[in-house]
Amino acid sequence: MLDGVARCSRYAFGPNKLRMCGPDANRELSAYMREEVSDDGLTHILSQFKTLYPYLRSIAEANRIRDPFDPRVVEAYWIGNELLESITQKTFYTHLTDALHLKNKTSTRDFDELAQKLPQGARMHHSFHVFNVYKRTGNLEILHSLESMDACRISWGHVTRVDGPRVFIDRKPLMLDGHRLFLGKCEEYEIKRQLDVDDILDEVEVGDWITLHWYRPCEIVSAQHIRWLELYTQKHIALANQTL
Repeated sequence: MLDGVARCSRYAFGPNKLRMCGPDANRELSAYMREEVSDDGLTHILSQFKTLYPYLRSIAEANRIRDPFDPRVVEAYWIGNELLESITQKTFYTHLTDALHLKNKTSTRDFDELAQKLPQGARMHHSFHVFNVYKRTGNLEILHSLESMDACRISWGHVTRVDGPRVFIDRKPLMLDGHRLFLGKCEEYEIKRQLDVDDILDEVEVGDWITLHWYRPCEIVSAQHIRWLELYTQKHIALANQTL
């Protein structure tokens, strides 16, 4: 079982490789993941992610957990768990204003619409930010598209076939019907093994569930993890549809 820092690096790697989030340290991240090493150097790299780290810190503080990379905190942000349910609306609002400075990065109207979603069930989950903060807040401050939201959300797939370097999964794509986002029916999606950090695919078997970020496999997870992930994904899609 990976510790929180190592687990977090698997989710941060994809957008960092594309230079969308985090420092210019992808070679270092790759090396850490290949060697399965977790130390202060890796913690320092991940703490430089402008959106990720403030979320981890806010979730930890709200739950009186000292370490932002505690495994429970990392899981809460990327996958979801009960830690998110104990965070008050006031704490979440302060996170948006003081930790992410979204009032300065979005229009007054956009921020007010965002804040109005807090009492409607919004949670400090990665999917909330992907679907409801339309302007990216990583290294590229541009508007999200349907394609970028589908890639940026943590998606999941059920492994149906393993054929040499190719792994096939059933995955629900993000779709748009007019002004309504929704997850479509499962489609077959092919993942090709790569030589850098796709070592989890060496262990994957038919029947496994895996998560993906920017279409890169992150980890093998349990059915309970998938239930948490789908719960928060669907919740935040529904909130996004109010203001599309």
